[in-house]
Amino acid sequence: MAPTISDLRITSPDIGPDGRLHHRHALEHENEPPVLRISGVPEGTVELAVICHDPDAPMPRGFTHWALYGIPPGTTEIGPDADRHFRVGGNDFGKKGYGGPRPPVGHGPHHYYFWVYALDRPVEGAPSMQRFLNEYSDAIIEQNRVVGIYER
Repeated sequence: MAPTISDLRITSPDIGPDGRLHHRHALEHENEPPVLRISGVPEGTVELAVICHDPDAPMPRGFTHWALYGIPPGTTEIGPDADRHFRVGGNDFGKKGYGGPRPPVGHGPHHYYFWVYALDRPVEGAPSMQRFLNEYSDAIIEQNRVVGIYER
């Protein structure tokens, strides 16, 4: 079955009406993850996963900033302390946990997609984004995203 976006929602009070992410979320500032609110989790969800990805990064596959696994399906809010509560995967900075926006200076606005995935089976370990998509795409019941914009 192909994933849908019929009910699952992800929003953030930290992404302004114009889509902008505040500087506190950027790597060179406080590097604080934005608050994410999740609703409409479909029946049959065993686990949620969240991934933040920048497709505008000047790299062949964009740039992954954050991967979280092991999020219980009843979770309605993920706060700035999420890295302490869920399994964190690697980011493309070569570290685990949240790595905020840091687009090249003068490269223009970058779009940060905060994806939420409702899964029908648990994720083993804390894979990279690419490994997660390769190995768990068949487990995705629904997915959706909220997009923040940041530029330097």
